[in-house]
Amino acid sequence: MSETLRVMSFNVRFPSPDDGPNVWGARRDTLVAALRGRAPDVVGAQEIYYEQGTYVVEKLPEYAWFGVGRTGTQRDEHMGIFYRRDRLKLKEHGHFWLSETPELPGSRSWGMDLPRMVTWGRFETPGGRRFALLNTHLAHRPEDEAARLNGVALIAERFRRLADGAPVLMTGDFNDVPGGRVYEAFRAAGLCDARTLAPAVEGPEGTFHGFSGLEIGPRIDWILCGPEGWSVRRFETVTFHEEGRYPSDHFPVLADLGFEGPPPSVRAP
Repeated sequence: MSETLRVMSFNVRFPSPDDGPNVWGARRDTLVAALRGRAPDVVGAQEIYYEQGTYVVEKLPEYAWFGVGRTGTQRDEHMGIFYRRDRLKLKEHGHFWLSETPELPGSRSWGMDLPRMVTWGRFETPGGRRFALLNTHLAHRPEDEAARLNGVALIAERFRRLADGAPVLMTGDFNDVPGGRVYEAFRAAGLCDARTLAPAVEGPEGTFHGFSGLEIGPRIDWILCGPEGWSVRRFETVTFHEEGRYPSDHFPVLADLGFEGPPPSVRAP
């Protein structure tokens, strides 16, 4: 039986004290329940603080996670990656910043008001399948389009090298819409939108809802894959809530993927 992979992208909303009834302490168990219910093998999370990531793995010990804050410390937002320890082996991981000095923690360029970064990992499945996952959160302001495009160019230059011949996944909050310049730049780099490839799609298209459960924003959270090595089997925008309380102001998105090509044991040398 062929191996499959369930991947999620989830902007979890940082623990802002200004969120009223949706502060982190009120919604954290709903977020844990959302993850438990869908049981993704790997999650690219955005806006996550160390205290949030630590809470998730305390409640869901089948997961491990890694990441660093955007300033290179544990004091601010991480591009955290969670993975099932029984399903995936982490082979290598790292970070780079979307700037003219990508190895410098906290660096920013192109007029951005905040540092932006990528956290990445290389993984291996029990069947010996390897893949790389990159996770990011691009600049959010309308005037940051040039910065977003420069960030995509840096990611495109690096993802094949980081993958080391394995298929690639990219998760993130891209602050752009399908068909926009960022989206098209990723397509030109060889990455495909899992939602558009899926034969079955569930849930709304828009991913930002501001804790309302209603589509009040476009589809800015994506799962990208490619340039080869995957078949997309199902895609879902997850609208899970508990008595009207949502785990975040974004809906997470989920894709079930299959590995294409022969398994490692039967590949030609």
